[in-house]
Amino acid sequence: MSHAKINYVELPARDIEGTKVFFSKAFGWTFVDYGPDYAAIENAGLDGGFFRSDLVALTSAGSALVILYSNALEASQSKVEDAGGQIIKPIFSFPGGRRFHFTCPSGNEYAVWSDVA
Repeated sequence: MSHAKINYVELPARDIEGTKVFFSKAFGWTFVDYGPDYAAIENAGLDGGFFRSDLVALTSAGSALVILYSNALEASQSKVEDAGGQIIKPIFSFPGGRRFHFTCPSGNEYAVWSDVA
């Protein structure tokens, strides 16, 4: 742990079980349950957790955006779709790379980016 650095992030989840299954299939994340209303995220690059909530995190509502990195963007988009994610912004270019946005089964928005052509 480093002083004054982001250490943990907590995200809302309407469907914790469905969200865990999705992220496990799409990205290989694992989880530790702490009761029925909280699951800690492991193997995601940054530790965090999902807490039960009817609210969702969307950039259109002012939420911060969690962005994952991929060295194979098209393959990552296919895995997201195969795992049940909804693509809300297909792959597009921006200065420095390309990315796409999706929602998970709980309705939260995430993005995946790559600097690999």
